[in-house]
Amino acid sequence: MPLCRSAPIAAACMAWLAAGAAASAETPAYSLTIKDHQFQPGEIEVPAGTKIKLLVTNADPTAEEFESDALRREKVIAAGTEGTIYVGPLEPGTYEFYGDFHPKTARGRLVAK
Repeated sequence: MPLCRSAPIAAACMAWLAAGAAASAETPAYSLTIKDHQFQPGEIEVPAGTKIKLLVTNADPTAEEFESDALRREKVIAAGTEGTIYVGPLEPGTYEFYGDFHPKTARGRLVAK
């Protein structure tokens, strides 16, 4: 018997799916681009206490790894692709990130206010 076969279970499934879609639609998104082995913009201000998503576009011809010890996140973004990284909710403060493959030039920070 499929999970959502009866009316009460179907209603519960629909409510669960709607809640998930609403939560996803409410997550603020911030764009970050990797170009010339640098993050652009170099600083992003985000709301403290709110989960956010970073939409990272790699415009370089080589892969880069978004890495942040402070955020406890790492993700390889292949050349010419995008990746999504969820962080937070964050306490007020500054959170550094860098490109693990080009750590001297690919640097940035999130500032939670």
